[in-house]
Amino acid sequence: MAAAFRKAAKSRQREHRERSQPGFRKHMGLLEKKKDYKLRADDYRKKQDYLRALRRKALEKNPDEFYYKMTRVQLQDGVHIIKETKEEATPEQLKLMKTQDLKYIEMKRVAEAKKIERLKSELHLLDFQGKQQNKHVFFFDTKREVEQFDVATHLRTAPELVDRVFNRPTIETLKKQKVKGVAHKAQLKRIAKQRQKQYNHLTQRIKREKELFVVAQKIQTRKDLLDRTQKVKVRSAAVDSPAIYKFQSRRRR
Repeated sequence: MAAAFRKAAKSRQREHRERSQPGFRKHMGLLEKKKDYKLRADDYRKKQDYLRALRRKALEKNPDEFYYKMTRVQLQDGVHIIKETKEEATPEQLKLMKTQDLKYIEMKRVAEAKKIERLKSELHLLDFQGKQQNKHVFFFDTKREVEQFDVATHLRTAPELVDRVFNRPTIETLKKQKVKGVAHKAQLKRIAKQRQKQYNHLTQRIKREKELFVVAQKIQTRKDLLDRTQKVKVRSAAVDSPAIYKFQSRRRR
């Protein structure tokens, strides 16, 4: 009951409003409110505390103190610059990295080869104009048969369909059934454009597969050279061992 009475009393209170800048002081800008002063004061105290901590740290610093970071930092024009150190890898680490790179490249190349095979099976090795890339050879016994040869008559189809390697019905089929497929020029043009796009995609994948194969060969060559240099080092170390020198000295005696 008391809480409800308190809320009702507050609702009747007059709203507190901070005064605005007097007219004769308008040339000095907006009058700073308490919330603005609080933000400015907090920022000032924060900066003073930071400066005080830096001053204390400088007074308590040991001049003979050493940090490992000092070997990688130098002062240029009053600014600390960190030198970039080159990471030196051991021969075993290099060999492992080459092996991992080779496995990754081979995995990507096999994936590209599978995609190429799938695209070839979908396109049936046809170009965008519907012409076959290889040639169809007919054999005859005499020269007269070659001169009298007619492709449309031999294939029993219409002369307009001779250049096609797919959907090429015979004359008997044309008489019995209707030709199925797209006949509108706009649709034919759109299909040809899509087929050309697929062949461009296939060409890019073939090129990428060849590039990956070359990269894999180079990595394998470097790995073999690394193995060969390690074998030579091991062999030279074995020759320079003190046991062999001792054996040679005994033999000379």
